[in-house]
Amino acid sequence: MKPVTPDDKLAAVVGSTPLPRTELTKKLWAYIKKNGLQDKKVKTQINADDKLKAVFNGKGKVSMFEMTKLVSGHLK
Repeated sequence: MKPVTPDDKLAAVVGSTPLPRTELTKKLWAYIKKNGLQDKKVKTQINADDKLKAVFNGKGKVSMFEMTKLVSGHLK
């Protein structure tokens, strides 16, 4: 897969190294799990911390599906 480069906001979460989308997604999920950001009751919801709020355009809570769309906007 062709590597993609995260912008500054996304790089704060996954690092600035260009990587394939699959690896980027793995790093994003590792960050979410490490910081306990997956909603306890509704497992498809992600509760954003300050770094993820920047990636999620200021939203405090997004679905997994919406997250994918929002992350795509932060790739070069």
